[in-house]
Amino acid sequence: METNPHELRDLIHLALLEDIGDGDHSSLSSVPAGAMKKARLLVKQEGILAGVEVALVILKETAALYNHPAAKVEVFIQDGARVKVGDIVLTIEASAQLILKAERLLLNIMQRMSGIATYAREMVDIIGELPVKLLDTRKTTPNFRLFEKMATKIGGAVNHRMGLYDMIMLKDNHVDYAGGIEAAITNARAYLKEYGKDLKIEVETRSLAEVDEVLRVGQVDIIMLDNFSLDDMREAVKRINGRFVTEASGNITEKTLRSVAETGVDLISSGALTHQIQSLDLSLKAF
Repeated sequence: METNPHELRDLIHLALLEDIGDGDHSSLSSVPAGAMKKARLLVKQEGILAGVEVALVILKETAALYNHPAAKVEVFIQDGARVKVGDIVLTIEASAQLILKAERLLLNIMQRMSGIATYAREMVDIIGELPVKLLDTRKTTPNFRLFEKMATKIGGAVNHRMGLYDMIMLKDNHVDYAGGIEAAITNARAYLKEYGKDLKIEVETRSLAEVDEVLRVGQVDIIMLDNFSLDDMREAVKRINGRFVTEASGNITEKTLRSVAETGVDLISSGALTHQIQSLDLSLKAF
């Protein structure tokens, strides 16, 4: 089975196969094959809803893969809405066996996506009116990145890069392995020219001295200020003076975000958007 990690449908197929295997024997053994039933998706915790559109694809693909009639779904609350305990997100009318097959996958994905969207919205609200963008990172769950990136965007953050393929990011290890910042940038520029690729280059700096070296060498698009003190970050922004886009990174949480944003950086990236998340409590109940 060839799959594309950037295709929602393919990821859902793999997840269904992982869960169902050679059959949902609990349902097959207890529920009549032709039984048509209803269920509703209930909110059990306040937060930002995410994954409604994914849920519709899950139900569609489950029906197609396992030869069930298409589910009838009525959606009452859309992605990005703030929800409270007791809200009904959607109702499903479908084969009982379809509902039972899709139930856990639908909940697992929506609960995690909603938890991510809730935290992303909280973080975005902290920076409020400031002219800075909050970025997500590659600190995501393997084979779940697409869903997590969708969730951060629903919450109001900005998708940075999807993977290693869509941007050149010269991190500390790249710089050290290349033999320094100048060598890393020079090599990257030569690579892009040789292979005819049009990718942005970002370089991570760990000190004001490294910022000065990037300013001397140039040929990049974004300078990352990694784990800088607030004073050093303000000084770096002053030295860069708009020549390159600036990105702050390193231990960015709801406690540090506002003060970092006030240094004048253009972008702030936070791995916590996806790797420090509590899922939002949702439930799918028969009625």
